[in-house]
Amino acid sequence: MKKLIGWSCLSFVLLTCAAFARAQSPPSSQSSQPPDERGIREPRVALAEAATAFDIEGRPAVRAQLKTQQLAGTQDAPARNVLVVVENRTPLFYNYASGWATFYDAAGVRCGEGLWKVEAFAPGELAEVDTPGLRLTCTPATWRVTALNLLTRTSDVAKPGEPAPATAATPAAGATQPTTTANAEMLPRLEININGKTLPLQLDNPVDIVVGKERVVIVVRRAP
Repeated sequence: MKKLIGWSCLSFVLLTCAAFARAQSPPSSQSSQPPDERGIREPRVALAEAATAFDIEGRPAVRAQLKTQQLAGTQDAPARNVLVVVENRTPLFYNYASGWATFYDAAGVRCGEGLWKVEAFAPGELAEVDTPGLRLTCTPATWRVTALNLLTRTSDVAKPGEPAPATAATPAAGATQPTTTANAEMLPRLEININGKTLPLQLDNPVDIVVGKERVVIVVRRAP
């Protein structure tokens, strides 16, 4: 009995020491760039390096490289535009893609952001875009690129023919079945025309445009 009590005490002491050692051990190395509120990492990189924007699922979508390397601005004389080469890194054809190019000074303080956009963006395609609306007030040390809208053409989006969830009650004999799938299939392609320029629309997918100095977000939804 004494031996059993002794072994129990010894086991307890060993387990306690092991737990204490684990608590005192240094944490495993982690990425220096924590994920944002969506859990997506879009790290800042040097101006000469390529930046990557991710889609909402966290997959690389757009790779961007600054074509304008000599950047400098002040509060009194801000830089107003830069050129960026963007690449579609996905197998999807984007009718419309847009996002932000954001710049930071040597202290990591944001000092400018401009909206880039491209239409008819094919897989693997490179496109040169500018950043209208930019107001760069520093000599940036790093930058990042994020995706705002990634609108695919109809053949790339989820198909509406997936089975609908079961209803609570079974319709009586002769009653008309719901036509959710048929209605979805008959939904026409949507687009918006702004001053003669046509942009594609998708339900519940926002389109961000700049009107003067103001950002305007347009969302098309089904009527209740």
